[in-house]
Amino acid sequence: MKIAVIGANGKSGSLIVKEALSRGHAVTAIVRKADAKVDPKADVLVKDLFDLTYDDLKPFDVIVDAFATWTLDSLPLHQTSLKHLTDILSSKPNRLLVVGGAGSLYVNPELSVRLVDTPEFPEEFKPLATNMAKALDELKKCDNVNWTYLSPAIEFVADGARTGHYTAGGEQFMVNSQGKSQISYADYAIAMVDEAENAKHTKQRFTVVAE
Repeated sequence: MKIAVIGANGKSGSLIVKEALSRGHAVTAIVRKADAKVDPKADVLVKDLFDLTYDDLKPFDVIVDAFATWTLDSLPLHQTSLKHLTDILSSKPNRLLVVGGAGSLYVNPELSVRLVDTPEFPEEFKPLATNMAKALDELKKCDNVNWTYLSPAIEFVADGARTGHYTAGGEQFMVNSQGKSQISYADYAIAMVDEAENAKHTKQRFTVVAE
């Protein structure tokens, strides 16, 4: 399978590249700068996300969007970047897998209250979560794009262990047997590449949690 990873030098993107390569996939790292640190076994395409065209993405079975930005003034890019990708992939056969956020997960079975809307949600993370939630809302309207959105658990642990195990859910946030909602970046990468291989959640958002 041919997989492209946008933002392949980031924390989540680099582990997704590593996981896909370990399974024998042909991986292309899409990065903004030529000096970006990426796995040497991956091919590299140096191009800004907003400059990508369908001709750039056409060769790939799966495109993983691991774009991330954190500064307050750049947070709307979570929305505009995803819109750019869905525009160029509209009515195309390629699949788009998005590294999402946890703040948009629902806390009730009626799917009416999101984590970001609860009083306990940390105030400093609300702008990021709100922008990512708005991007997901627009993505859900893209019936002509083969998208999948993967939300991590609430505790998304960058340097956590790769256990090789996770439990998948749907639109609601989940907890493990210890009552915790957590997953490492490495286990999240496993879930993302599993989805790339098996396509179980096309045009759906799902979430994963680990012990």
